[in-house]
Amino acid sequence: MAIRLPRIIQAKQILRRSLSSSHATISVSIDVPRGCLAVYVGESEKKRFVIPIAYLNEPSFQELLSQAEEEFGFDHPMGGLTIPCREDMFIDLTSRLSRNMS
Repeated sequence: MAIRLPRIIQAKQILRRSLSSSHATISVSIDVPRGCLAVYVGESEKKRFVIPIAYLNEPSFQELLSQAEEEFGFDHPMGGLTIPCREDMFIDLTSRLSRNMS
């Protein structure tokens, strides 16, 4: 558990910086339920997904956050957190995480 803690803290810092860097996020966040987070996924065309914040604790999702940090740093072009992976891979990952959390 202690091994994951730095990655969780890093993930929270990435999100905080991403969310605070854009005014557009504030207007979009109204339709995001409490305990969830909006992310933009895709390689060329971005699609918006709303996911549970609990996914941030999962190592597989933290890997996606690391990829996002490498590609975009803390300046996400969509105003929210942008994850640079194929949409079908993201759906597969979130489906597995959802099954594991149930």
